[in-house]
Parts: sequence; structure tokens; C-alpha cells
Amino acid sequence: MAKCAFIGLGVMGYPMAGHLAAKGHEVTVYNRTAAKAEAWAKEHGGTAAPTPAAAADGAEFVFACVGNDDDLRSVTTGQDGAFAAVGTDAVFVDHTTASADVARELAAAAGEHGFHFIDAPVSGGQAGAENGVLTVMCGGGQAAYDRAEPVIAAFAKSCRLMGDSGAGQITKMVNQICIAGLVQALSEGLNFAQKAGLDGHAVVDVISKGAAGSWQMENRGPTMLDDKFDFGFAVDWMRKDLGIVLDEARNIGASVPITATVDQFYQDVQNMGGGRWDTSSLIRRLRRLDGE
Repeated sequence: MAKCAFIGLGVMGYPMAGHLAAKGHEVTVYNRTAAKAEAWAKEHGGTAAPTPAAAADGAEFVFACVGNDDDLRSVTTGQDGAFAAVGTDAVFVDHTTASADVARELAAAAGEHGFHFIDAPVSGGQAGAENGVLTVMCGGGQAAYDRAEPVIAAFAKSCRLMGDSGAGQITKMVNQICIAGLVQALSEGLNFAQKAGLDGHAVVDVISKGAAGSWQMENRGPTMLDDKFDFGFAVDWMRKDLGIVLDEARNIGASVPITATVDQFYQDVQNMGGGRWDTSSLIRRLRRLDGE
């Protein structure tokens, strides 16, 4: 069992850190809101630290899952940041969905300090984190990954090294590109079915068994039809992710016209007051356009 630190106890990090403790790892946690770290320590038997540096001190593996590039820089290289305390040859595993640039930047900084950095964004949402079945896509060195993978397995059903630093974040961008286009198409299909007078649930039951089937259809189709969106991956978070995608697309010269369009559709949803609705709420935008 390993001595671990976990920085960031949001809807993803809180259960992920809990799975590490449940597997027998020694876990010290840090959260910007100290009360949440203390609650986690009481629930899981670990230790709450007052700063990222204090959490990382002496840890073999330091995990992070925060909001964005700026948050990540703050808890790593900012005041009382973890990088000042991570030990030689330790492994820092970042589960934040962030830019590939910040992953490469922090990997270089980690190397200067004598430890390893793996960018390891996840897919599977809050339910995947709570159930310990996340998909983890990683960028970094093979040796560091090989050491970290058995520990990551505490909360993952699938974990793979995709390439050098930044490759994990690039893979997560591909994931979000695919989801954005798929959810918009699913929204259009289900809205079309209902406008045509079909039983939408029956439609989902039938076509989900064929070539149109997807995780989104099976898990979000029924709630989209029932106009329920008070759960899941928030539109605000998706727009943050798509902003990262669009920036990277410009950097590498890749055309992502559907992604750019759907990003604007999500802005419409935000303007409707749906920033915290699940990403499947794109269908609500179509209903408004259709005068419902």
C-alpha cells in the first residue's frame, strides 16, 4: 500500500480519494474549503492537511483534481503549492481536465524538482467516480505510469498511457469533441421523435439496440425525454472543456466545426439559466426554439 495525497475534493475528487483509502492506501487530503477535507478525513479515516504542500510532504503519489489551469497552477507551483514538497522520484498524477500546455509546463517543472508528472484526465462523471469505474487517459513517462497505474486502479475500470506529457489531455479533448456532437445529434433525434408524435422512450428502447446506440442514449435519453437535468456533468464544465478543445484546435490547425457550433449552443443553454444543468439539456434549447 502507498502513502498518497489527494488535492481537490470536489464531486470527483472526494469519492476518488475515498476509493484510495478503501483500498488500504494511507491518504492525506487537501481542499480549498477546509471543512470538506476535515469531513472527508472523518468519513474515511485519513488526514486533512492545511495546504497542498503539507498534503504532499512525504507522499509517494500525489493526486490532484481541481477546476482548471489556473487552479492547477495554484495548488502546484503557487504559494504553499505541492511542488515545493513533493519528494524526489515521487509521482504527481493530475486528474484535472486542463490544457495540454499546462500539462507539459508542469511536467517540465516536476522534472526540475526530481519527481514525475502524469496528466491523467478522467471520463465517467460523478457516477463513475463514486462507483470507482472511471476511464483514465494518461500522458507521461512509461516507468512513472507503471508505478502509478496499480494505485489509480482503486477508482478506475480502465487506464492507459497514451503518449508523452500532454497526451492524456489531448485524448480527453477527443472524448469531449465526440460527446458534444453526439449529445446534439441525440437531442435533435429525440426532439424530432416527440414532435412527430412517437413514444420517445419506445424509440430509445428500439434504436439503442442498433447502430445508433451509445452510452449517452442509454443513460441520458430517458431523462432527456422526461426533461430532467438536475444531475450529471454541468454545462458550465463542458464549456470550459470545449474552450480548451477550441484553443488546442487553433494551435494544431485542426478543423472542429461541429464542436464550435455546439459550444455556442451550450452558451445558449447558459443564457437560459442552465449552467448547472447536465450537458444533455441541449434538447431543452431545441424545445424553446420550437416554441414549447
